[in-house]
Amino acid sequence: MAKPEILLVGPYPEWDLVELDAQYEVRKLYEAADRDAFLQQHGANIRGIATRGELGASAELIGKLPKLEVVSVYGVGYDAVNLDACRARGIRVTNTPDVLTNDVADLGVAMMLVQSRGMIGAESWVKDGSWAAKGLYPLKRKVWGRKAGILGLGRIGFEVAKRLTGFDMDIAYSDVSAKDYADGMTFIADPVELARHSDFLFVTLAASAATRHIISKEFIEALGPEGMLINISRASNIDEDALLDALEAGTLGSAALDVFEGEPKLNPRFLKLDNVLVQPHHASGTIETRKAMGKLVRDNLAAHFAGTALPTPVI
Repeated sequence: MAKPEILLVGPYPEWDLVELDAQYEVRKLYEAADRDAFLQQHGANIRGIATRGELGASAELIGKLPKLEVVSVYGVGYDAVNLDACRARGIRVTNTPDVLTNDVADLGVAMMLVQSRGMIGAESWVKDGSWAAKGLYPLKRKVWGRKAGILGLGRIGFEVAKRLTGFDMDIAYSDVSAKDYADGMTFIADPVELARHSDFLFVTLAASAATRHIISKEFIEALGPEGMLINISRASNIDEDALLDALEAGTLGSAALDVFEGEPKLNPRFLKLDNVLVQPHHASGTIETRKAMGKLVRDNLAAHFAGTALPTPVI
């Protein structure tokens, strides 16, 4: 029996490629010098897409794959997949929730600590001889006992909250409704009021058309010149122009960001700032978690082609 043909939108780790090659005829779109010609050659036979969260699958791409049946996303975010186009044709969509939750929460809390305590600059202070030549490193701000806000108390937000309790922090959150599992946390319905309440604000909500630029100019002003914004969700949740304006003017104290519009070609204004910590979208970037994510992508594809229940369906 011929193996199903799938389209790989972006590269996966070698351990995933070996497994996919064994089960499918894999067509690697990211290696194509001419994407249109590649899709014209192979598109008619593609039955599945394996993609990454930030790459997704556009309506244009889906439209060029007449036999497409399933889109399997390597990541929890699926906002870059055109769900309307998939629903219109009965195409299934899956993602990889849960397996990356704890690593993402770990990185968010680590970014808060690194940025608040100035650890990147402190290392340079030692290595460039400033410690010996200039003396003690400039004082930074404490973390423990301060106020933390979490925008979106889903899987990742809740794991962030669990970690913050170890720092004896006053934890508040905003979501569509109060959560019965949020023991010891304060529910603040209005995100802007949550920002006003917080010293550290974690963005952990899923991205959608409704949440686009929810981190607005008003929100950023409410967080204020002593506040820190930590984003481990999706770039589209933040109005980057408003964020950059506030960081440059000092009306927002600092930011720690793992995601950016247009990444990896982020706005060069970020690179000139000393009050922002930038990371290369690697919150789930541990060997253990990436292997688990890859397995879940493959499990979803295998279940679809076997006609059994999908492990983690989106639609």
